[in-house]
Amino acid sequence: MTVLELIEQAAVRLTEAQVGFGHGTTNAFDEAAWLVLWRLGHPVDALDDVADTAVSDSQQSQVHALIEERIQTRKPAAYLTHQAWLQGVPFYVDERVIVPRSFIAEVLADGSIDPWLSEQTRRVLDLCTGNGSLAVLAAMAYPDVTVDGADISEDALAVARINVDQHGLAERITLLRSDGLQSVQGPYDLILCNPPYVNAQSMKSLPAEYLAEPELALASGEDGMDFTRALFASLRADPDRYMTPDAVLVLEIGNERPNFERAFPDLAVTWLDTTSGADQLLLITRDALLLESESA
Repeated sequence: MTVLELIEQAAVRLTEAQVGFGHGTTNAFDEAAWLVLWRLGHPVDALDDVADTAVSDSQQSQVHALIEERIQTRKPAAYLTHQAWLQGVPFYVDERVIVPRSFIAEVLADGSIDPWLSEQTRRVLDLCTGNGSLAVLAAMAYPDVTVDGADISEDALAVARINVDQHGLAERITLLRSDGLQSVQGPYDLILCNPPYVNAQSMKSLPAEYLAEPELALASGEDGMDFTRALFASLRADPDRYMTPDAVLVLEIGNERPNFERAFPDLAVTWLDTTSGADQLLLITRDALLLESESA
């Protein structure tokens, strides 16, 4: 049996078991390729090079065991391999954090938020940093900035520390334990936030793979907006503490745009284009945030 044949066999097994995707892959073949190549010790982008390589009986047994573990536990593949990528950059992950998949990574890489930044952009906050991937990508995208990565979870910060150190960015990224903005040291020119935003009804219907992730990083009240309400309230209560005069907030809200617009009907925002459309990621200026507060 070749590597490609083993992947095709594994993909059939995953399809039959009706596993859920969305943590780095969107289909059974890609998920199978990731797991098979990882178990065989090949880079995940090496399929073309090794597709026709013969696989021993022992290796086949190891792959079958991994595929069965994926099916039986319903853990995302990233938890089994302890690896994930954003914009092609590798990150360590485990069950202490959600699997990184934020669309904020796209706008950091493609420069689409750069028109709102300037040469004076020096301090960045990655709020709800999780495994630290967005903090790392921000530091990579903007070599002249320093980044604070904040999270309420000590476990998440321990994982973030691994990634910050692995990418050699400890001198530019500071990790902080903070309940929301409570313990951060602003003001910041750019705030990135991929917060909990899943509404209560959606939480009840999530596939098992998502329920394997920390609920703290997913659920946010009945309409998914509880964390965002608290964030906006903190920013408005003491804007000079958290935001410089020209600061912007880039906020991810997943599939919750209708709930966001119901919660904040008078807030002027810019919806940002991503590979998933223009409904999941938005940008808010400090001025817009404060203006809505005054009119509320």
